[in-house]
Amino acid sequence: MVNESYTGEVSPGGEPDVRPLGELTVTKVAVDPEMSNNCYLLHCAVTDEVVLIDAAAEPERLLELIGDRSLLSIVTTHQHRDHHRALAAVKAAHPSALVVAGAPDADAIEEQTGVRVDRRVGEGDKVAVGPCDLVVIPVAGHTPGSICLLFDDPDVAPSPHLFTGDSLFPGGVGATFGDADAFAQLLTEVETKIFDRLPDETWFYPGHGDDGRLGEERPHLAEWRERGW
Repeated sequence: MVNESYTGEVSPGGEPDVRPLGELTVTKVAVDPEMSNNCYLLHCAVTDEVVLIDAAAEPERLLELIGDRSLLSIVTTHQHRDHHRALAAVKAAHPSALVVAGAPDADAIEEQTGVRVDRRVGEGDKVAVGPCDLVVIPVAGHTPGSICLLFDDPDVAPSPHLFTGDSLFPGGVGATFGDADAFAQLLTEVETKIFDRLPDETWFYPGHGDDGRLGEERPHLAEWRERGW
């Protein structure tokens, strides 16, 4: 079941948007007026456990969303500072939660946050949310260790749901800061690991801004490659 009232349109200081997907619920909230990062709290109705994707900022707000539920994991999609400024505070409040990140970015995250990465994940690894699994898809280019997280269980939700960090947005891939090789790598990995693998109805949730659907972006892949950003 999909909550048709969900839009994914959130803004810092505003209310979160909540999307029930069967036994899994996605809560999207935007933090920090300057960077407007998206954070996602995934809640399992069966076990009352939660997973947080990107403890970006405003730890008090994130901790309020988590409440007294069991936080299993805090996933950081990549090493850039705006995606983990609240990591230390959230981890301190939930010391049993596992800190998860893509292996190539883990050292940088530890150095920047002072928090140990408990799980250094790669292709095909899984992050559990109760009986539901998020499958790790590494997508290098924006950073070497950027990861996406795929929830694809037709028994729970009829279409796949993908959390893309800063690797994919409506309108293009993430910034590669003028590095042509990194851009080519990112776009190729997005094409082969996401668009070639997943159907048009896949809903994706980026690290900033509004959500998207793969089918709306697929016709523009050649255009993105030609423009170089």
